[in-house]
Amino acid sequence: MGGLLFNVTTAALMMLMLNGGLTLLGQDTLRGRRVPWAAVGLTSLAVAGVVTQLCWSGAMDALDSDPARSGWWRTLTSTFLQNGGPLGGAWNLATLAVIAALANWFWGAPLTLGLFLAGILLPGYVDALFGEHGHSTDPRNFAGSSGATYFLAATLSAALLLRTLHTRRPGRERPKEILLAAGVPVLGLVVWFAQSNGHGLVSVYGFVLGCAVHALTRRAPDRPAPDALAGDLPNRPRRHSIHVAD
Repeated sequence: MGGLLFNVTTAALMMLMLNGGLTLLGQDTLRGRRVPWAAVGLTSLAVAGVVTQLCWSGAMDALDSDPARSGWWRTLTSTFLQNGGPLGGAWNLATLAVIAALANWFWGAPLTLGLFLAGILLPGYVDALFGEHGHSTDPRNFAGSSGATYFLAATLSAALLLRTLHTRRPGRERPKEILLAAGVPVLGLVVWFAQSNGHGLVSVYGFVLGCAVHALTRRAPDRPAPDALAGDLPNRPRRHSIHVAD
């Protein structure tokens, strides 16, 4: 029963962030967008990791992040292995593909890759900083892409919150967007303290970093070219992807 509840709350957190990302970008704008090459690259690496596991029985021993084994590469290579069984692996691949695409369209490829890398490295540094050796905040259990994916998804929720607060006008309240975004760190902390579910805490880390990055860059959603959405508007100018501060 405990395992089922863990999976339900983990999935609920992801769905909350997924809906936030879709709201941020505008679900009706997804068709016609350019290919999210950063997402394609990250997902391809994860698929290649699964294929490697299927073809090589020693893959986990050589590439996972078990602290009992040495190897500088393990922190990175373990991200693209999966150890949650067929269903867990499929969930990780699917959520990585979707979240990385949304992030690619909003943040752009370089920032998406940088934030994903932060999601790989940051939990380990926080563990070391606070001496969390036996109670790791890293949800991967030595392998898996879920930690970095949840981290990346939370950056989109942070961007949604800041953008909503920045654009809010009197008489035009947007409680749905605020609840979608602010609910991520709240639910993340709840599942962490109630279940020691590392997905919750890495989502909080991602939310905090997403707030900082959005405040520095003032990102706006990358809108597709108008002629990709409506053939009768070929001459309408493209929107810029970065707001200039007032």
